[in-house]
Amino acid sequence: MRPSPQDAASAEPAATDGNGASHPDPTLARLLRTGPFHEALRTAVAASGLSLDRIQDRLVRRGAKISVATLSSWQSGRYRPERAASLEVLAALEEVLGVPGESLSALIGPPRPRGRRLPSASDDRGLAATWSAIPFAGVTDISSALEQVDSRWDESLTRLSTHIRLELDARGREYTMHSRHLLRAECDGPDRWITGFQRDDPGPPPRLRVEPPHRLGKVIENSQVGLLVAEVIFDRPLQRGDVVIIEYTHEHRTPRPYSTVMQSTLHVPVREYVMEVRFDPSAIPESCHSFRTADLDSQTRPQERLLRPDALGSVLAVALSAGPCRLGIRWDWG
Repeated sequence: MRPSPQDAASAEPAATDGNGASHPDPTLARLLRTGPFHEALRTAVAASGLSLDRIQDRLVRRGAKISVATLSSWQSGRYRPERAASLEVLAALEEVLGVPGESLSALIGPPRPRGRRLPSASDDRGLAATWSAIPFAGVTDISSALEQVDSRWDESLTRLSTHIRLELDARGREYTMHSRHLLRAECDGPDRWITGFQRDDPGPPPRLRVEPPHRLGKVIENSQVGLLVAEVIFDRPLQRGDVVIIEYTHEHRTPRPYSTVMQSTLHVPVREYVMEVRFDPSAIPESCHSFRTADLDSQTRPQERLLRPDALGSVLAVALSAGPCRLGIRWDWG
């Protein structure tokens, strides 16, 4: 049985006062586990007994330069540290406030997207707007499928970590794709995750198998365009700050024909995204390359990086703090 998010912490963090003496603070301990960042920081500052001026002075002594105004904006929630220099200051700030190392930085989440915002589940077009950027995706079919599932919680689930593994057989054909997501609820109520799969050729979409304790909800299939949209129902509705791990596998009804590419389109930021292709050791391709681009127009050729399979026949592409983007792995059988 997988432990609940509350079981993950074995000890209550202690806050310190301005003289360095430690004392228990249940509210601070809870916020350091669940966030949000600005509330945890504000509570840690209050528990320390230090003014922002004194905190700034102690940071400067440690070589961490920051203004009082910036500290104030962090604890108000108006801004948060995202750049490398700000994260270095945050590490020193954790020391000054006497909270465990990386306890505040773990609450930051992926960087907020800048510039033009991509359509999301709260827009009129929703997730279909992102999927329509994929050349083989029919926006009418996707919109129809999404109208039949409950996608209202999409933006309320922060993607902390995602690992997608595609497995091929000895003839270079796809037969399974396993997905593992670590999610955090940003409000009370999320009870499901929406997953979609689109073949690049007509035919029946794969079956979806969900790992306990979660279960499969509504499933929408369109064999004419190889489309699958499904709900993964959590074992319980989440409260704000709860984290959950969901795992599921797409199992092709018959091995897919000769494959040469795997790609994903991310419509919201993800802190860590790992894409893996595992080849049969007897059928290693001549070359493999990863690619990633912020331009969701697939007609734009992205920059590529050469990949070398490991002893198990796997290649990996990793994207950290990935904003809306398109990424993937392609291979050449020669």
